[in-house]
Amino acid sequence: MGKGQIIGLGRTAEIFAWSDDRVLKLFRDGWSRQSVEKEENIARAVYEAGLPVPTVHGIVEIEGRHGIIYERVDGPSMLEELLSKPGEAGKFVEAFAELHAEMHSLKVTALPSQRRRLEEKIRAAEVLSEEGRKAALRVLHALPDGDVLCHGDFHPDNILMSSKGPVVIDWVDATQGNPQADVARTILLIRQGEMPPGKFESEQIRSLRDLFMKAYLRLYSEIRSVSLEQIDVWRLPVVAARLSERIPEEESRLLKIIDAPQPR
Repeated sequence: MGKGQIIGLGRTAEIFAWSDDRVLKLFRDGWSRQSVEKEENIARAVYEAGLPVPTVHGIVEIEGRHGIIYERVDGPSMLEELLSKPGEAGKFVEAFAELHAEMHSLKVTALPSQRRRLEEKIRAAEVLSEEGRKAALRVLHALPDGDVLCHGDFHPDNILMSSKGPVVIDWVDATQGNPQADVARTILLIRQGEMPPGKFESEQIRSLRDLFMKAYLRLYSEIRSVSLEQIDVWRLPVVAARLSERIPEEESRLLKIIDAPQPR
């Protein structure tokens, strides 16, 4: 069966219609079958844990590229809803914080180690100075490990607002680890991340980012009973790891964070 009409774009993959009730996530050139199999295994494990995620229907290869067939979930992303209905931001941020907190109450075995993943990314970040790399690794190794489910890329564009409620997608970076590190990654993405392909930054969006981030952090901290300090200590290794993703538009901003005084 050939891929159908393209219905979504991301940095790592394109989404195509596959049938009335399924979609194809077709990874871009350079993604190995082994990497795609890892995402498939993670997606199945997360589904079995009871989170609202699409069901998985196997791996295919099309035109030399590997892809995963997922259940089709109709509905805009939470980001699209936020941009079109900024007056309802409170409703969306509450659902966002509750989803992340629910995720962090679960333990899903056989997932990659968050600490190892962060270390690999920090070592692979070519734009980091050697001093910056050593500092990030030193902080990482001093921080507490964990064993809960962490998404690794949790932001409003990875949540689909279906008729049955929010559905979390894109589990390629999921790990077992410390939930505060996962929150620090989400804060970084909301505050500093580039908008997805086809979406443009504006002053209104920058203001909305800040309001959403602050409300999310307050709500999550209340639900999980964690302090802002427990989250902020992860900032340096999380930012350093993000630099390995080679997003030129972000690099100067992230390097400034690396060079800024860190919390003690």
